[in-house]
Amino acid sequence: MALLRSVGLLALLVSVRCLNREQLFDYGTRFGDKILDSGTDSVRELELEQTLFFFKGKFDKVYVNTNGFISLTDPTDESEYLGKMPASFGMIAAFLGDLDTTDGAGYVYFRQDKSPDVLQRAAEHIGQAFPSDDEIEPTHAIIVTWENVAPQGERGTGGEYARNTFQLVVANMESASYGILLYPEESMQFGKVPGWFGWATTQGSYYRISEDSEESINALAQETNSGRPGVWVYEIGTSPLFTSITPGEVTEVTSEETMVDSPVPEPSPQQRPQNPQVLIIDEDELNVDVFSYNYEMCSSNKHKCSVFADCRDYADGFCCHCKPGYYGNGKDCVAEGESQPKWITWVLVSAGGVFTRQVEVVFQPGNERLSVRQEFGGIDEHDHLLISTELDGRIPEVPRGATVQIEPYSEIYQHSSNLITSSSRRDYIVSMPDGSVRTHSFLWTQNIKFQSCPHEEVLSAVPASQQLSVDQIFVMYDSSNQLIRFAMSNKIGSIHSGIPEQNPCFTGRHGCDTNAVCRAAQGKDFTCECAAGFTGDGRVCYDVDECSESPQICGPYSICSNQPGSFRCECVEGFQFAGDGRTCVETERPVDHCQRGTHDCDAPERSRCSYTGDSSYICSCLPGFSGDGRACQDIDECQPGRCHSDAICHNTQGSFTCQCRPGFHGDGFSYREQTACERHREAAQASSSSSAGFFFFRPRPAVGQYVPSCDAYGAYEPLQCHASVAQCWCVDSSGQELPGSRAQPSSRPMCLDHNVAPPLIGPTPRADISPLTPGANLLFTQSGRIDHIPLDGNRMMQDEAKTVLHEPGKVVIAVAFDCVEQMIYWSEITQPSISRAKLQGGETSVLVAKADLGSPEGIAIDHMSRNMYWTDSILDRIEVSRLDGSQRRLVFDSDLINPRPIVADPAYGYLFWSDWNRDGPKIERSGLDGSDRTVLVQEGLGLPNALTFDPQSRRLCWADAGTRQVECIDPFSRLRRKLTEGIQYPFAIVSYGRNLYYTDWRREAVVAMDRHDGMEVEEFLPQRRSRTYGIAITYPQCPAGVNYCSRDNGGCSHLCLPRPGGFTCRCPDARDGSCVEQDENF
Repeated sequence: MALLRSVGLLALLVSVRCLNREQLFDYGTRFGDKILDSGTDSVRELELEQTLFFFKGKFDKVYVNTNGFISLTDPTDESEYLGKMPASFGMIAAFLGDLDTTDGAGYVYFRQDKSPDVLQRAAEHIGQAFPSDDEIEPTHAIIVTWENVAPQGERGTGGEYARNTFQLVVANMESASYGILLYPEESMQFGKVPGWFGWATTQGSYYRISEDSEESINALAQETNSGRPGVWVYEIGTSPLFTSITPGEVTEVTSEETMVDSPVPEPSPQQRPQNPQVLIIDEDELNVDVFSYNYEMCSSNKHKCSVFADCRDYADGFCCHCKPGYYGNGKDCVAEGESQPKWITWVLVSAGGVFTRQVEVVFQPGNERLSVRQEFGGIDEHDHLLISTELDGRIPEVPRGATVQIEPYSEIYQHSSNLITSSSRRDYIVSMPDGSVRTHSFLWTQNIKFQSCPHEEVLSAVPASQQLSVDQIFVMYDSSNQLIRFAMSNKIGSIHSGIPEQNPCFTGRHGCDTNAVCRAAQGKDFTCECAAGFTGDGRVCYDVDECSESPQICGPYSICSNQPGSFRCECVEGFQFAGDGRTCVETERPVDHCQRGTHDCDAPERSRCSYTGDSSYICSCLPGFSGDGRACQDIDECQPGRCHSDAICHNTQGSFTCQCRPGFHGDGFSYREQTACERHREAAQASSSSSAGFFFFRPRPAVGQYVPSCDAYGAYEPLQCHASVAQCWCVDSSGQELPGSRAQPSSRPMCLDHNVAPPLIGPTPRADISPLTPGANLLFTQSGRIDHIPLDGNRMMQDEAKTVLHEPGKVVIAVAFDCVEQMIYWSEITQPSISRAKLQGGETSVLVAKADLGSPEGIAIDHMSRNMYWTDSILDRIEVSRLDGSQRRLVFDSDLINPRPIVADPAYGYLFWSDWNRDGPKIERSGLDGSDRTVLVQEGLGLPNALTFDPQSRRLCWADAGTRQVECIDPFSRLRRKLTEGIQYPFAIVSYGRNLYYTDWRREAVVAMDRHDGMEVEEFLPQRRSRTYGIAITYPQCPAGVNYCSRDNGGCSHLCLPRPGGFTCRCPDARDGSCVEQDENF
């Protein structure tokens, strides 16, 4: 966001007239203004006739306040924001201060205006400030005028109040809003009360006017960014995309005659700001000019410093400084003399992980040269260092089979405020395959640039020269993974004291008891403290028997069991822990009220009782009924458009039927041509009634007339019978009698068509007919947490959101749900694993451990076949196992670069996944057994992070963090549709009901959008703000449907893997002699 620029305008002020009160927008009661109640902190709500865009939000009301601002939400008491910016609410401040209108001389006027004169004038100001913008057509304006308002409790010279008059105009267009600030000459008075100008959000984006300079106040009326002194114009919000507040571009003053009599000229390059100052939203520091300055102090930022650092205030801000005995940049501090296992750690900590490193290496004797440039971007949320490295040059060749050894070395680092330099000569030893040894050397020069405390005038207390000692150097080449692995131990200290002696706590030579903690102090001093649950002097620690010392510690109906350093309470037989985990209560056997019939759900023909564990149950109305499950009413599904236009809809209890009108054929939903059987049947039925006129009943065939039997699809039934002759026979698909099939009157032939495959059973109800089942929840992951949000139909019940699982220090990526056993499955990447736990709580079970995984990032559950699939973006593979992690088998390990999301369609036997490889992103499909692999989507993809399959609509949808779009495709017809664009950084997505729910890294939120029109309908912001990862839906009971593996594991000895039209019996990779593989087709 560009701020106001102070430019020398003294020469122009002579010839150009500043703004006066008469040139403000018209105001007062005769122009329709309302007057704010007199007071020192009065507020009035104003319902807007048109949406106001502010930053990335949309608002339909504002609040006008005495203190020189309008807010987007109901403001807090003035004691909570005056002098304590940023405020906890969004505001547009014309001149924020402790203002007063109680004396009857000052007033605050406000109104909304759509008159052509006002809109034209607003457009002229905006057009003059942004001369390159073409379509500026305001449709609505908010005008707020503060007239003769005085700072509370102040008087100016001569005993008169120092009064101020200024005006704020917000001009709204269809997709953008502009703020116009007007400050008349001699109407802005300098006082002791600090004033604020600009825009504020809870992210900390705001500007402050200095209370120490009368020139700063005068500059409001004398300078500009719109070409007219005293007039300031800003673009304050846009939709659908918003980057930052944009200031007017004309900072030089245009003559009054030019402004009035001629069009606004295109400013010359000299008129445009050459180096505009930009504010990035959510950054810690604000770039400001002489007119504004950074007001961040230790009082509100001390938490940004290390616990081993002190926070110091400076005139322009604050800095963190490590305490004596520690070194670093203040945000990260390390004890002096402590061994650092990471390379270049001293520099890393000193610079806070953000610096630039340039290294020049010259190898001898071949004079090969290598340049290394590294940009260190700091530490990410996983505590991983972000490094960008560029290598240029040539290194000596080392013969295959030779080894390289680097001996311990020391080098001197020269340190200044923003620069660290070093140079040294090092030797390395090459051991040749024939046993000979060669010693070579290289010259090493490096410069490291970083940003130290920008507010400190004197140099840091860090010595100008320090010695880095490096030993325990380990280098190994991993040929299987083509990786170089290395490690070293680094120590930093004075160049005169040699290698610094480490504290015994760091070396392990402290002599503390194994049940004690070593606490390092200054130098080599330390103390030993017994751990909790133990007592002693730290050198020797004894276990405390809590059960003996506090016999009542466990409470009634419990037994106390002493443990080393702790104790354990166990309930006696017949009792169990209550919800607090401490109190023992008598065990109550759970009652399944659904099975007993002791529930209060509606009649079984209208509702369903679902047992949820313990003695709980859920009542839900059956499809075709509405209500809370305890009282269900029939839904009249016969709405317009439900049936075909040539069909009649008949409502029934819980359902409806569509029947074609006379003369039409079909299922009532769609029209189709008559089949041969249907034509044959109709001709037979009409043969005796062709001359009988028109009847409102079905034609009756002549006596003795044979009428064929047709099935529901219009095909000839394999068995045909003629009652008049008391005989039956078999026919083929064209209705022709099969020779030798006619049976005697007393028997019927067996007519089976073995060429027709049995229809695959799967979910078939239409999505617009089936209501959503109560009891569903959203699951989403956030760092080491899995949170859940109950769903009420298509609405998130945000007030009831809570955490169901927390694993501190972990990063949970994917989450999935098994509706059969009500189990949550998740993957974790810090110590790669796949685990599961009951939705209602219980022990966590690790299914696949670290040794067998690289980075598991996607999980799919086939609840019908009881299988689990996952992707691994480091091992570049897709695998399958049983739900308990057993019988693991590789599905794919080729043509995969960065596989992440994976989803299953168990009812029809399909598997879908995406690969966000930046050089060739794609979305693929195969059978759940890995058969018929094919690419579904390859064009128009960027980073397809998120993928979901909706079994009702049979649509595959994805969210793309590269194209910032959400799209869907019919995976069978390949028809593709874009739902929306302009989203920020989606990570995972799931479909439920009318909505698509996705997690967004940048918004740190869960977002709901309508999958029919692509409109965002809801946003959930967790209390603990961090990146959101995986997302899934939990169901109180599974959707209807089975597949070929649902019953008896398909008859397979081990893995039963479905596919379209059949299934495959497969053995796990670690097979035994009892496994049998086979393919079954239907």
